[in-house]
Amino acid sequence: MEKIASFCVDHTKLFPGIYISRIDGDIITYDIRMVKPNTPPYLSNGALHTIEHLFATFARNSEYADRVIYFGPMGCRTGFYFLLRNVPKKETINLIIRIFRQIADYDGEIPGTTASECGNYREHDLVGAKKCAKEFLPVIENWDETKLTYNK
Repeated sequence: MEKIASFCVDHTKLFPGIYISRIDGDIITYDIRMVKPNTPPYLSNGALHTIEHLFATFARNSEYADRVIYFGPMGCRTGFYFLLRNVPKKETINLIIRIFRQIADYDGEIPGTTASECGNYREHDLVGAKKCAKEFLPVIENWDETKLTYNK
């Protein structure tokens, strides 16, 4: 079997940031890497889950709502994949930064946290999600298109 693209990235050379994981036609998959791989602590399940709910909600309520394909966590708990259709790279970076600022400042109810809305509605951590977002913001605040490529 052929390795999938994400297993071909040298995770020993990967640092927190925003990268292009792959391009499929007009859909770009962004790797939002919040934690250096293989270097604990990883994102806790509760914080990861809350970031997923908040980011997906904010993205799907943004001006790019109709171009959001997917936002979800990596199983290794080091970050997220964000798939968008036809959004310029610079605008995507700005959107990601803006949403992480929203998460860092969020004080409301976490969307989608009832038993009928979520398959694990009890495992959330807003305080942890806000802390993770605040810690990640300095990493990405000056991110630009020249930094979107994985280090080889």
